[in-house]
Formats: sequence, C-alpha cells, structure tokens
Amino acid sequence: MGGTKASAVEIEVAGHTVRLSSPDRVIYPERGYTKADVFQYYLAVGDGIMRALRDRPTTLQRFPEGIEGEMFFQKRVPARGVPPWVRTARIEFPSGRSADELCPADLAHVAWAAQMGTIVFHPWPVRAADVDRPDELRVDLDPQPGTDFADAVTAAGELRALLDELGATGWPKTSGGRGVHVYLRIEPRWTFTEVRRATIALARELERRRPDLITTAWWKEERGAHVFVDYNQMARDRTIACAYSLRANARATVSTPVDWDELPDVDPDDFHLGSVPARLVERGDPHAGIDDRPWDITPLLEWADRDDAAGSGDLPYPPDHPKMPGEPKRVQPSRARQEAE
Repeated sequence: MGGTKASAVEIEVAGHTVRLSSPDRVIYPERGYTKADVFQYYLAVGDGIMRALRDRPTTLQRFPEGIEGEMFFQKRVPARGVPPWVRTARIEFPSGRSADELCPADLAHVAWAAQMGTIVFHPWPVRAADVDRPDELRVDLDPQPGTDFADAVTAAGELRALLDELGATGWPKTSGGRGVHVYLRIEPRWTFTEVRRATIALARELERRRPDLITTAWWKEERGAHVFVDYNQMARDRTIACAYSLRANARATVSTPVDWDELPDVDPDDFHLGSVPARLVERGDPHAGIDDRPWDITPLLEWADRDDAAGSGDLPYPPDHPKMPGEPKRVQPSRARQEAE
C-alpha cells in the first residue's frame, strides 16, 4: 500500500452523494493542504458559506491541479456529466450572452464544486428569484500602493459611521488579502445600474469626508496612496470572493466575516483554512443576522441625484462592459492629455 494514492471516496452531503476523487492531491504546497482538506474545510464552514451563497448564481474559480497549476473561471455548468440534483440559474452578461451558472441550493453544491477543483467562490449579488435586481450592495475597500490593511480598516470605520447616520447596517469581512469588504443587504427593487449608481454616491460621500484617505478615482495613475472604493464591483458580472471562501494564495487565507469591534485588531493572515472552522464554532458567524433587515437605498439615490446636479455624473465602467449611457470617456487621463496636445 505504501506510496499509492488514495482512491476516490463517496461522501454524503445534505442528502446527496458527492464523489471526492484524488483526495491526496496537494492543493496548497506551502501549507501541505490537500484536496480532501479543502473539501472538508467547506463542509466545516457549511452554515456560513451557505449564508453567502444560497440561491446565488456563482462563478467558480477552479485550480484542478492546485494553486500553482492552471486556473480558470467557470461561468457555465456543463450540460452533461453533472449530478441531476445540481441547480443552476441563468444570468445575462453585459455582452447580452447568457449562461447557466451554479446556484447552490444546499451544501452538496459547494462540495461538488470543491470536488471539481474550485478554490474561490464568486457569487453574484442577486438571488435566483430575480437575477437582474441585486439584494446585496458590496463596498470593496482596496488599499493602493503606499497603503495597507490598517488603512482599509480606517476607511471601513468611516463607512460604518456614515451607515449609522443613514440607519443602515454594514457587515464587514476581510478580503483574504489586504482589503476589507462591507456588505449591505438591500431590498431587491433596483437594477444593477441603479445599485452601482447608489454605490458611487456612497463612495463619493466617503471621499468628501476623508479625501486624505479615500478615493473613487478609476484610473490608477490618479489614485495615489489612498484606499480605493471599487464601485465597479456593483457592475453586472463583477463578483467578489464570498464570506468563508478560501483564497488562492500560499497561506490559504479565508475571506472572513468579523465584528465591527474586532476589525481594528485582526490580522487577515490569521484567518486561514486551518483556523477558520474552529473560529466559527467558538464565536459563531458574525454575519448571522445579515438577512434580517434589508435596507432601502433611496437615500443614496437621492445623493446621486444631488451629485448629478452638481456636475458629478457617472464614472467609467470596467473595460469589458459596453459603453453605457451617460458614461464619461474611458480614456486614461494622461493619454487624453497627450491626445489633446
């Protein structure tokens, strides 16, 4: 038996049988974590990750041979070779094309994706019941060169104070890297365009209050040593690694929900495959109440109207999006100046 690889095993998950092949394959070489470790991790954080993924169309970031091997994003569930119980949801891309994405109805869907080499789960901010109206507004606080996690935490504190003024509840988590994500559960009444517009208004208000720390500048050459509020994470087909998702880095870090009061003291590197399951058992899920009170974003849309009237209209979309009505030119400022000379 010595030196032989473990054969496939079958595991019961949420009433379904999920086959785990090549369980001994090393996925995280630096830490020695195997495919079985990844699989068991996702079972251990089941309640937490299902709170983040349930009924959401989800893009899978797959590494079939481990994080140092080939990576690809899977947006379409194959028509064949998939268990009959796997659910999908049809979503439409900015190009107008569509795809049937994995839409987890239970933990077996997560386990099946892990068996397929999925490391990172990227859910859309919508539910299958209405894939065109987000129920989650995501604020991505992204430290730029010259800033770090501590600066993102400070920016998150400014956001928390602003949300308190609005009567809204934000739910923070580490990104698994140097950033901080803050989610708001919202009423699914508005389109992607409207929710993105609300996010821009929120980001601009933060920028006005802390211009020394926070920027909404889309072009990197204009950001400086600031924390960038990536408003385009609310554009259609832009997704963020969800709560309790592993990240594809050497340390096997996890995008981990935290309480507001503990956020200033955490080290995101402490949250990893080996530590997060025990934390979840000991502390519970800080995002346990995220679905309790969806918020009405009308105040943010009113801010957006105010900004429009003052001459601050839309901001550039990602380069893979079609040109949108009212969008400014997608030309790098330095290049625009050169062309004008």
